[in-house]
Formats: sequence, C-alpha cells, structure tokens
Amino acid sequence: MAERFVDLGFARVDTDRPRRCGFPEVVYGEGKTPQEVAAIGRTIILHEGVLLVTRIQEAHYQAVAAEFPDAIWHSRARCVTVERRPLPKKAGTIGVVCAGTSDLPVADEAAVTLEIFGNVVERITDVGVAGIHRLLAERDRLESCNALIVVAGMEGALPSAVAGLVSKPVIAVPTSVGYGASFGGMAALLGMLNSCGSGVTVVNIDNGFGAAYAAATINRMLNEARGMAGVELKSG
Repeated sequence: MAERFVDLGFARVDTDRPRRCGFPEVVYGEGKTPQEVAAIGRTIILHEGVLLVTRIQEAHYQAVAAEFPDAIWHSRARCVTVERRPLPKKAGTIGVVCAGTSDLPVADEAAVTLEIFGNVVERITDVGVAGIHRLLAERDRLESCNALIVVAGMEGALPSAVAGLVSKPVIAVPTSVGYGASFGGMAALLGMLNSCGSGVTVVNIDNGFGAAYAAATINRMLNEARGMAGVELKSG
C-alpha cells in the first residue's frame, strides 16, 4: 500500500486524513517556524486544496501568503486559511455563543474552523450570565442550530444556562479569561465539568478548534444521515 503521508523531514504531512476522519489535516502553528508552516501548508494545499493553520503569528501568515496570495489572516483568531478547492457546504447551522467580548479570540478560532470545514455559523456574542436576559432573548436562535459551541471564562456558567434552554448538543469551551482565582481557566474548566446542564461536553481551555472539530463532525453526521434517509424514501 502506498504511503499516505508526505515526509518533509521535520514533519510527516497526513494526506490520508480526509478518508479516515472526514476533514483534512489542520496545522497547529505554535512552535513551528514560518518556513515550516509554509512548507506544510504547500503540501496540504497540493493534496487537499484547503488549508487551516491555527495559533500563529503574523510572520507565519506572511510566509503562507508569499506562497498563496489568496491566504486570509484572521488576526483575532490567530489563524490563516486558504481555500483553493472549498469543502462542500453543509446544511444546518452551528452556533458559536460567546459570554463576553474578551472571549472572542477563542470563539473566532471556533468560527473560522467551522467555516472552512463547510459549515454555516450563527454567532451570538456577549450573552454572559451577568445579564441573563441577553441570553434569554436569543433562545429561538439557539434552538435553531444543529449544535452549539459555548465559550466562557470567569466561573464558566454560561454552558449550563444554555443547556437548560435547548435540545441541541452543547460543547463548552473554558477560556483563560478572568482574575487571579480563575487560575488561567481552571475555574471555568472545573465549573463546566461539573455542569448541572444535561449533555454538556467540555473541551480543553481555550480550545476553540477542538470544539469546532467536534461540532463539525456532529453536523457532518447529521447531513449524512439525512442524505441516507432521502435515498431510502426515494427507493421506497
């Protein structure tokens, strides 16, 4: 069997990822040089036509843009994207719900990831529990989504509140936003892990990408299930 990766010496680029997992490999840029990121990106674009690099600085973006002038720099999310052969667009929306404006870098990372994976994103921003009426006003929009990513720092209460309002999967993302006793997001993480809201799933601190990958997988499976149901109805 032919090797399903490309060995660049400093990295082995997984060109078999879409077949196994449904999405191309995503590059975690932190700790890599701009030149390494550009070389990995070049390989992924050659094989997949879609590139997402997370956790990078502008110097990494400049290196990628020198290869691909159509590269887009998402500064707040610290991501770069290139779409030469976009992934198919999926039905349904995924909500990205943000407790406060300070949580937007993590929420934006989630939204950028979702969009390049072919999802429609519904953004709901600054609806933290300090003003719960702001969240209650968005209940219909929340319920209309196929899945919800809920991003919050401080005590991390927002995912529990959202889970009590909707019938959809809730993926909670604790952020490192908060004062001293938040311990860099540990308080939010522990609060979310102990959520009284049924069915809340929790990812790591500041991991907008991980939440988006999970939500995108849920939406892809829903689309596939609906497609199969349509085929069965037609054949019946």
